[in-house]
Amino acid sequence: MDFNSILSLGENALQLGLISSLTVLALFLSYSMLNVCDLSTDGCFTLGATVGAVVAIAGHPGLSIIAAMAAGVVSGFVVAILQTKMGINSLLAGIIVNTGLYSVNIAIMGNSSILSMNTTKTVFTILKDKLNGTAFENEYILIISLIAVVFVVLFLSLFLKTKLGLAIRATGNNPDMVRSSSINPVFTTIVGLCVANSFTALSGCLLAQSQKSVNIDIGTGMVTVALASLLIGGVFLGKGKIPIRAVGVVLGSIVFRFVYTIALRFDMPAYMLKLVSSIIVIIAISAPYLKSQAPAIKRRLSLSRGKEAI
Repeated sequence: MDFNSILSLGENALQLGLISSLTVLALFLSYSMLNVCDLSTDGCFTLGATVGAVVAIAGHPGLSIIAAMAAGVVSGFVVAILQTKMGINSLLAGIIVNTGLYSVNIAIMGNSSILSMNTTKTVFTILKDKLNGTAFENEYILIISLIAVVFVVLFLSLFLKTKLGLAIRATGNNPDMVRSSSINPVFTTIVGLCVANSFTALSGCLLAQSQKSVNIDIGTGMVTVALASLLIGGVFLGKGKIPIRAVGVVLGSIVFRFVYTIALRFDMPAYMLKLVSSIIVIIAISAPYLKSQAPAIKRRLSLSRGKEAI
């Protein structure tokens, strides 16, 4: 493999890492801040992709971003209502919505499982035309992805410092205390999940438009990838203020994509890719525990060696 191939693979991994980091930032808000495990991520990601694709195909590329995020808000609202107003467990609520969104997404795509956007004007093609003839004419995907990530990181950094943002964080830490402080945890949960799912839908919309196509399985496994990236990001910058932790989340997503890209270079068959993702997730989740157990393991090995010497 020559240097240009390596550079191209690295750039693709960076682009995918940035786009995927929007979903990871969504989990950062719902899982880390609000302490809600939302399993509707896969369906919401696909929802953002399908809504954005349909609106873009209709001739409204700029509006496709807003429409996709609005659809994500609706998805998050439904999940929140199921668990706060109808007494359904948060995990089960996410699974129910994720299952229902499969049919919704098929309906949005016009009873089809795939949409092509080869001739569709998107936010990426618009920027590509504007950058034509410049030094950045081939970096339009990276530029838009970076702009979206910077926007979301700045938004979270400012939003989580507001009164409502602090209430959301407090709800995740101690809902009973929040309730006793005359703050409605139902409202904060609804707002938190709506905002988080809008980021997930934005991520799906950008991925679909960057690939110029969307299929019904585009979001399959995104919750696993996002959770692994979130944990990897916690290893890098898991402590400190919100902006630092948010940047760590983005780094975790990029690192995951780089590792995934390297794994793909071993010419594995397509059906092995899910196994690769699972292995990366296992390593990401178990690494902190194994690290904490390392001193005890070393002591056991030392004692066993001492007994053998005797």
